[in-house]
Amino acid sequence: MNILVYGYGTMAGAMVEGWLRAGMDPARITAYNPRPKLVAEGVTLVTEVPDTAFDVVVLGFKPHMLADIAPEMAEVTRGAIVLSILAGAELATLEERLPTARGWVRFMPNLAVALGKSPNALVERGLTEADRTAVTELARQLGSAEWLADESQFELVTALAGSGPGFVYRFIDALSEAASDLGLQRDQAQRLAVQMVEGASALAAASEHSPHELARRVASPGGMTQKGLDVLDENAALRQLMTACLAAARDRGLEMGREARKSAEEDG
Repeated sequence: MNILVYGYGTMAGAMVEGWLRAGMDPARITAYNPRPKLVAEGVTLVTEVPDTAFDVVVLGFKPHMLADIAPEMAEVTRGAIVLSILAGAELATLEERLPTARGWVRFMPNLAVALGKSPNALVERGLTEADRTAVTELARQLGSAEWLADESQFELVTALAGSGPGFVYRFIDALSEAASDLGLQRDQAQRLAVQMVEGASALAAASEHSPHELARRVASPGGMTQKGLDVLDENAALRQLMTACLAAARDRGLEMGREARKSAEEDG
């Protein structure tokens, strides 16, 4: 499949990096950006909207730009699968804005796509079984392919899998800052925190046990780890914090969807 990446921002660039890492022929990828940008060797960069057809068009610009950009995309999306990474842009909005496409997919990765390690959430409208299989393969080259049956859950999944790395980075930073406050050198604390999280994540991914069970197994009754877990578990403090965190991110996604629908209605 020939792919057009329409808007070459950070996430779109990471997706291209991941596809190339997985062995995709760079000649299959064209990147459109109104201003010149550095792209991987073999990828074609154009600064004017192409007039050729593509099998897949990745929407890689800012979500609020969709209304203005959509009219100039009629030809490049004609008969194509639209793969949107635009937060808040619902399938109905994509179909209304880009009606010449043959199918529409909301695709939510995170920056780990560059390493082939992203949990990718997808929901679609209009795809044939063959199209869905092809999109699944594209997603799996970047990590996983988690298809959702109900779009109403997409913003929550986005908050977890798409925004999640930001929350994990905050946790790592807080952990290293706490160790620094208690006496470790700042750079050493940061290295140890990053390496610890990397190892713990790899173990959780490879283990047959749930993260809850792994935490129980690593803690001895009355030991150091258990004392720390007691602080996190008191009054379900950590769970309540993460529930509020995910809810805030989800609600912003829903708000962005309402804004996109209102913009479409005003244009109509």
